Amino acid sequence: MNDADYMTRALFHAARGRGRTSPNPVVGAVVVSSDGVVVGQGFHQRAGEPHAEVRALDAAGARAAGATLYCTLEPCSHVGRTGPCVERIVNAGIVRVVAAIEDPNPLVRGRGFTFLRQRGIPVEVGTCAADARWQNQSFLTLLETGRPFVTLKAAVSLDGYLAARPGHRTLLTSEASNRHAHRVRAEVDAIGVGVGTILVDDPLLTTRGVYRERPLLRVVFDRSLRMPAGARVLSTGDRGPVMIITSQLAVDQVERRHALERHGAEVVVGDGSIRGALEMLGTRGVGGLLLEGGAGIHAAAWDEGVIDLVRLYVAPLRLGNGGVRFLNGKPFSVADLASRRIEPLGPDILVEGYVHGPR
Repeated sequence: MNDADYMTRALFHAARGRGRTSPNPVVGAVVVSSDGVVVGQGFHQRAGEPHAEVRALDAAGARAAGATLYCTLEPCSHVGRTGPCVERIVNAGIVRVVAAIEDPNPLVRGRGFTFLRQRGIPVEVGTCAADARWQNQSFLTLLETGRPFVTLKAAVSLDGYLAARPGHRTLLTSEASNRHAHRVRAEVDAIGVGVGTILVDDPLLTTRGVYRERPLLRVVFDRSLRMPAGARVLSTGDRGPVMIITSQLAVDQVERRHALERHGAEVVVGDGSIRGALEMLGTRGVGGLLLEGGAGIHAAAWDEGVIDLVRLYVAPLRLGNGGVRFLNGKPFSVADLASRRIEPLGPDILVEGYVHGPR
């Protein structure tokens, strides 16, 4: 086995923390003895708990002396809720470190590598870097842009419609697509919808049929504060908080605001832009946002250039003219998406790809 093989194993372990570590990254680590035997492995399980490197070194014990450590992200060199991993690495007797990518966190950003090199431990960076960046695209986007990584999710017909007519709820996709969508919901930090989706579909915005460990933030974009206090999502406070982002123009609607707050919603005033709302979510540690609809909020986010990934569940039917068009009919082609991926889901087809390219 070579470095890429061992790093692939570390990436496998990192994936075990998906949906559990935010706002921290997912990280995996593997300790390999001088004769190529894996003697320790671990992953970061939750924010505030031991990092992957520490778990792998604990598993290796005395066998870590003289071994190589493979980690998917630069080991930390600062004291946060846990101690610095680099000191544990040195004290364990590791003689070589192979890392996939540098940690962009300003508290780390190369300092971990420098610490190790200054103590005579060679460090190699870049093995399986693209895979490691893909695993942590939400974490990286938050640190590099100050906003969440935004995935536009929509169910569409073959002719590009979301619904048969305005104000009409249209069920398009199969059970297989629905199960996939709920698995995705289980891993993101937040779901976002426009108030139009609330008024038409009255969704719960919860995960169903899949386990989610952390509370799920539900975000409603509602400039005019049209959200009804009886919306079903407000009856699910035990599943996670509900935030309504409105505009300064709606501040005077005191009674409506108080009614929403009495039903458990947090009403916050944004600057009227999608980007501004996303940056506000970023200050709260939201790294990944699943923007589920409808056409209006999708189109607004598209126009502001804040969509990172498009995920379409395409149903094998046509709705014809008179319906609600994807992106409100704005020019769009899946051929323009980077790193496109296509997957059959029962009778449906999942198509996804990056708008600006992978992080």
